[in-house]
Amino acid sequence: MKNSSLRTNEELSQIYERHVNTVYRVCFLLMRNRHDAEDMVQNTFIRLIKDETQFESSEHEKAWLIRTAVNLCRDHFRSWWKKSVNIGDVHEDAFEQSFETDETLEKVMALPQKYKTAIYMYYYEGYSTVEMAKLLNKNESTVRSHLYTGRKLLRLELEAEKMKSEADIK
Repeated sequence: MKNSSLRTNEELSQIYERHVNTVYRVCFLLMRNRHDAEDMVQNTFIRLIKDETQFESSEHEKAWLIRTAVNLCRDHFRSWWKKSVNIGDVHEDAFEQSFETDETLEKVMALPQKYKTAIYMYYYEGYSTVEMAKLLNKNESTVRSHLYTGRKLLRLELEAEKMKSEADIK
């Protein structure tokens, strides 16, 4: 990248095109609905516009964007407004996804947050445990523990479903 701290519109457009789908998937995984995920994607790229970080590679860009998206999503859930809204007052919008999921991904998304994030980043985005630890600001052993427990929970769920389907056949 250039040594200038300001990015051109063309550079921003290229970064956006390279990474928008990944950032959306990460935001959707955390926010669990299309509208909030889109807001967080927008906020992530606004943060990029304001930030002066010089990226060493496309992978560095991707890692920075994912880390920023995760932080923005977490901050969203910590905000005063989010904590103050009565769940009964919230209208549930129709659920619409702009990317396809399979049964396994749906089961991954049903896991508790820490296991879901670890499983998704490892299997669907291809990050190593070392990279994930840096992105999530966690110890490598914690990330490996989340992967282990997440796999175990998925295995139990898949085995239970298999047993249920076998019982239905009989």
